[in-house]
Amino acid sequence: MNVLELSEQEIIRRNSLNELRAMGIDPYPAAEYVTNAFSTDIKADFKDGEAEPRKVSVAGRMMSRRVMGKASFIELQDSKGRIQVYITRDDICPDENKDLYNVVFKRLLDLGDFIGIEGFVFRTQAGEISIHAQRLTVLAKSLRPLPIVKYKDGVAYDKFEDPELRYRQRYVDLVVNDGVKDIFLQRATVIRTIRRVLDEAGYTEVETPTLQNIAGGASAKPFITHFNALDTDMYMRIATELYLKRLIVGGFEGVYEIGKNFRNEGMDRNHNPEFTCMELYVQYKDYNWMMSFTEKLLEAVCIAVNGKPEREIDGTVISFKAPYRRLPILDAIKEKTGYDLNGMDEAQIREVCQKLNMEIDDTMGKGKLIDEIFGEFCEGTFIQPTFITDYPVEMSPLTKMHRSKPGLTERFELMVNGKELANAYSELNDPIDQEERFKEQMRLADKGDDEAMIIDQDFLRALQYGMPPTSGIGIGIDRLVMLMTGKTYIQEVLFFPQMRPEKVTPKDNVAKYVALGISEEWVPLIQKAGYNLVSDMKEVNPQKLHMDICGVNKKYKLGLTNPSVDEVTTWISKITE
Repeated sequence: MNVLELSEQEIIRRNSLNELRAMGIDPYPAAEYVTNAFSTDIKADFKDGEAEPRKVSVAGRMMSRRVMGKASFIELQDSKGRIQVYITRDDICPDENKDLYNVVFKRLLDLGDFIGIEGFVFRTQAGEISIHAQRLTVLAKSLRPLPIVKYKDGVAYDKFEDPELRYRQRYVDLVVNDGVKDIFLQRATVIRTIRRVLDEAGYTEVETPTLQNIAGGASAKPFITHFNALDTDMYMRIATELYLKRLIVGGFEGVYEIGKNFRNEGMDRNHNPEFTCMELYVQYKDYNWMMSFTEKLLEAVCIAVNGKPEREIDGTVISFKAPYRRLPILDAIKEKTGYDLNGMDEAQIREVCQKLNMEIDDTMGKGKLIDEIFGEFCEGTFIQPTFITDYPVEMSPLTKMHRSKPGLTERFELMVNGKELANAYSELNDPIDQEERFKEQMRLADKGDDEAMIIDQDFLRALQYGMPPTSGIGIGIDRLVMLMTGKTYIQEVLFFPQMRPEKVTPKDNVAKYVALGISEEWVPLIQKAGYNLVSDMKEVNPQKLHMDICGVNKKYKLGLTNPSVDEVTTWISKITE
């Protein structure tokens, strides 16, 4: 890397790296470093008055350092927490050579470096449980300084809190911001608990294709890629549903998959184009059974994460304790808007949308219009867990017709904190009916609905072999984790959320500078001084430009022959020619 691309701190750290190597110390050793304790466990297990102090070997990042002559205190951060370490020169340098302390520890090590400490546990006079170091080992050199938070008079400085930086550099966020790692440990608890409940129920975890010939199982716009070996376009899956149903056809009692889905539909606080979903399908069950099972599942998850079946979000306590309210969707719309859509056709519902001053277009069919009304006037009002049930058939192309309500289906969506968390059906297993539903979806696609489903002939073939009565559900894991951790942005619960490309400072190419008579070797210095475009030099005083670029040459000890002020004046004059 060109030295001009580095900050002053980065240059110092690289020089320290070279000095360590010159001293015969490998800053990135390959050998295993054996540890036998973690910071939190050391503190929890410590007992005053033990005859023999506990010997420990720990490793982690050096996050702070207070040097007091021949003795120092550091704060070591391992994977579970932080602990204070007391280091003295003569303890870690028992021989005459004191370079490990005087040179390596005091000067060549930096905050953020990984070190290993062997020593014994004790309590300081101030009462803090600490490690008295007897041996120090360099494990990894950090070449970039961490944004360590500093405190003065109770005020924090240099906090790493800009959301874009935090999400883009999650590795830094995890190191320096307390509580971030806990969110992802809780996420792991959510997924682990779901697996435990489903496994104990006797259902089988499976894996289905991510690359699919047809993007099916949901109404969503897919990502398209190209499979070179077959010279054909493929889709990143938008759902796992149709493949999991094939396995029910094949004879499994119940199957589930926890995996990534991909929908090419934008980003906001509740959506990421790549998201994690759990889908479950169980034979001989219906949507009523699935509602009861879902209540038990989510209550178990909430207790596992929070120790109780409630979670506070933005000052509101949300209870996941069963049972949840059950409300038909058309009743919900009537409750929130005053309009009863029962028995209305598409034209009548379109008139209702106009009366509600909604923005709609001709591509929207009856189902889409109902969905828009519910989304705008109803969805955000359901804070406590609520099952919205009995959707019109136009909204549910994969769902069994309702057993007693003509025109409706046996489907529910679970709303929590104003957002959809789960979607479930009594699954449609009539292959003739399913084919007609697919054809209706294709008619919607012809009208311009880019989220309409494509006919999956192989799935129809599977249904024709016979699928038993089945209930299925999809639960958004990311949204579930948001609820269980009290977070209101999906980016907070994703390690690496999708981000816009980083902004890159525009720079003119070398040829444009050379055309002004500037030597090629001077171009990086000019750009380092802030003149990234030739036009940036146009209005600059020649003496200032001369001083700026010669200052860079001196600061970085590049040894180039400085141009004269007259030469710089000539460069600038050529820009205006």
